[in-house]
Amino acid sequence: MDMLTLALTVAGLLLFETISSIDNAVINAEVLATMGERARRWFLRWGFLIAVFALRGILPWAIVWLAVPPLGFLGSLTATFSSDPSVVAAVERSAPVLLIGAGTFLVFLFFHWLFLEPKNFGLRGERFFFAQGLWFYAVVAVLLTVIVWFAQRLDPLMAFSSVIGSTAFFITHGFKQNAEAAEQRLIGGGLSDVSKVFYLEVIDATFSVDGVLGAFAFTLSVPLILLGNGLGAFIVRKVTISNIDRIKRYPYLKNGAMYSILVLGLIMLFDSFGGHIPSWFSPIATFIIVGYFFWKSVRARTNVAASSSS
Repeated sequence: MDMLTLALTVAGLLLFETISSIDNAVINAEVLATMGERARRWFLRWGFLIAVFALRGILPWAIVWLAVPPLGFLGSLTATFSSDPSVVAAVERSAPVLLIGAGTFLVFLFFHWLFLEPKNFGLRGERFFFAQGLWFYAVVAVLLTVIVWFAQRLDPLMAFSSVIGSTAFFITHGFKQNAEAAEQRLIGGGLSDVSKVFYLEVIDATFSVDGVLGAFAFTLSVPLILLGNGLGAFIVRKVTISNIDRIKRYPYLKNGAMYSILVLGLIMLFDSFGGHIPSWFSPIATFIIVGYFFWKSVRARTNVAASSSS
């Protein structure tokens, strides 16, 4: 990997981690506002270290290790930088198993947002799909059936991995679905700061799964994922502290994150079935998609300001 591709990959990871963690930052900010100063400092300092090293560091490392057992736990860390032909071959053989599971997870995540989650409608057709919310379960069930059917013809482990991706989605979705109700209880009072810190760590772990699995569309290199996602997590913490209201002024950033997730999920599914997409495509696509919805958000704010002043 040349230096330009490496820098582009890290920048793409940073942007994707930041934009996909907007909901996490909002929850953090609103719960932290109800906590004492000491608890806030603890979460923003030690919670950050846990978020980067224990979650966004160990999780991708463990995933690569489980996907390529012959590498060993330490070997999985630097496998993608190895020039050993046997190591390269082992990673290439196991990559489809990893990618198909992560791709299934991300595509499910996008369809859940499209069909079921309240949103600012940014593209034509979003309102129609949102009105057909009950079809979400039928769509993902058929999609999983199709993926498993074609995957098992190539490798039974690929089919099993796609089912794991589906299972991981519904488990993490359950935690997220409970987050809003739990957030209101926390804001309402009656719970200790220790309980709130524990809650925020659990929610952070849940939201980190999206960023970690999406990172594999950019690279299989654990050190690069740790660097890019770690910088993104740092930005999310900074947003949590001082700029959460400013982020809320851009109504379509979440749309950009979700369409990026769809594209990255499709890239991983395509790669898992033997397709080849250049390594620069994922970060470039992320920049274009997020950039478009950022521009759309700025234009919407400008139109609102013009209307209010006239």
